[in-house]
Amino acid sequence: MLATIVMVFLLPRRYALVPFLVTAFLVPLGQVVVLGGVHFTVYRIITLFGCARLVREKFSSQGHLLPGGFNPIDRAFVWCTFFSALSVVLLWKEQQALINQLGRLVDVLGGYFVLRVLIRDYEDVRRAIKVFAVIATVMAICMANEQLSDRNVFGLLGGTTLFPAVREGRIRAQGAFSVYVTAGAFGGTILPFFLWLWTDGKSKTAAVWGTISATIITITSDTSTAISAYAAGIVALCFWPLRRRMRDIRWAIVIMLVSLHLVMKAPVWALIARVDFTGSSSGYFRYMIVDNTIRHFGSWWLMGTKDFATWGWDMWDLSDQYVSTALTGGLASLVFFIATISRSFGRLGTARKRVEGDRKQELLLWFLCAALFANVVTFFGISYFDQTQVAWYALLAFICAAVAGVERASLPQAQEAPAPVYSMDTPTDSFILEKNQ
Repeated sequence: MLATIVMVFLLPRRYALVPFLVTAFLVPLGQVVVLGGVHFTVYRIITLFGCARLVREKFSSQGHLLPGGFNPIDRAFVWCTFFSALSVVLLWKEQQALINQLGRLVDVLGGYFVLRVLIRDYEDVRRAIKVFAVIATVMAICMANEQLSDRNVFGLLGGTTLFPAVREGRIRAQGAFSVYVTAGAFGGTILPFFLWLWTDGKSKTAAVWGTISATIITITSDTSTAISAYAAGIVALCFWPLRRRMRDIRWAIVIMLVSLHLVMKAPVWALIARVDFTGSSSGYFRYMIVDNTIRHFGSWWLMGTKDFATWGWDMWDLSDQYVSTALTGGLASLVFFIATISRSFGRLGTARKRVEGDRKQELLLWFLCAALFANVVTFFGISYFDQTQVAWYALLAFICAAVAGVERASLPQAQEAPAPVYSMDTPTDSFILEKNQ
């Protein structure tokens, strides 16, 4: 942690990202320093020092800190976080709730904007994905060992469990993450990063190791959520030949879901209960979370609720990002969360159309779309609360940097003033200066 703080301050911007990501992912979130009743995780501490660097750069730089400026994705993300924090404080009306949400604002907004500033262009995206390949390799080795030895080496350091969870006689490895589901979600959602790295052609070794590691993480976590994320990313990539027909495909999906809702005996969201790739998944529980949230709309729409645990057995476990956002932040927070996703897809689609024909840039944008879709699917199975949050912020930073690069390249170049044309067609044979339009 101390080494990371020094490097984040002293390294050039393009390299400061490396220690920040490595420490954020490989130090368990449970390693905490408590000062005056305030909890400081390692991630929170390095984020605070990262923010200090941003303040320093703000006063020492003449340009914009954020590539592409403060864009619609940033606005939606900030408003979602703000309404969520405000709702918790108003619901509980306690000093501890205020302290808790101030810490969360540091984690969420601080971590997001540190990554937004450090990831500025195409090369930064590629460098960050190579760092993800290293992180995934370490995590995969440790999770494979966890399966073989029934011991989590990160548990020896503290901050996470030493003995992995077992369900139906099968070990669910978790590595440095807080729970096996988030570990698997991490592996499943980062797969498109490494597949793009292979197409880029400059870092094929990192691409191979990253792909293998993401697969091992997904398998060793033994969760349907991880497998769903992994499969969703691959399915999204398979739509590459139909990339010009995505509007029609989206409408077809909407019509199909509405039709199913009309003909099924249960609501269409009951399909969540059918998802079980491991034989030990709790898809029915996740269906009940969504169903109860819809049925209790009047209880949470204004500013969320703190009574959801009374809605049924185990309802305290908000293992769905959409439900968690709604119940802790109200309808406004949910709308802005969906807006963050929608605007990310929209800006990626618009940018891809601008660079159509430039295969290198098109592929990057499409693979980012695939990673975003993998997260959209994963959100139905888990709410991000540990290192997975950092992976989500990094993806949004990748999207903003890639789109900003396309927008900069598409700006009209300043044209030179055309040379004047002289004419002698007037009766007086005088020169007339005509300006080209």
